[in-house]
Amino acid sequence: VQLQASGGGLVQDGGSLSLSCAASDRTASFYTMAWFRQAPGKEREFVAAVSWSGETTLLADSVKGRFTVSKERMKTTITLQMNSLNPGDTAVYYCAAKGGAIVDFHEGYEYWGQGTQVTVSS
Repeated sequence: VQLQASGGGLVQDGGSLSLSCAASDRTASFYTMAWFRQAPGKEREFVAAVSWSGETTLLADSVKGRFTVSKERMKTTITLQMNSLNPGDTAVYYCAAKGGAIVDFHEGYEYWGQGTQVTVSS
């Protein structure tokens, strides 16, 4: 399964961005899909995940109330809506996918996209 992330860019403090991740294979409609991010000099961290049906989501505490993740049932694209962005959100955002239930650690994901840069200026 190949994952293609898009939608990154430069935004001012307090602004919004929407990231999308599209999977190349229809089997991904049954996968849990997630977003991770990695800032320079830091480890990759979990941001959000959504179950294959779109009915269950998990968000990192650092983004709760600001970010939402969504997926339509039987679709192979997910969206990460990011609001109230701050400079601490600056990172490369990676899309990931796996079979089975949601987990919040990167070792649990089998498939990874190439990443998209999000930069929040102060």
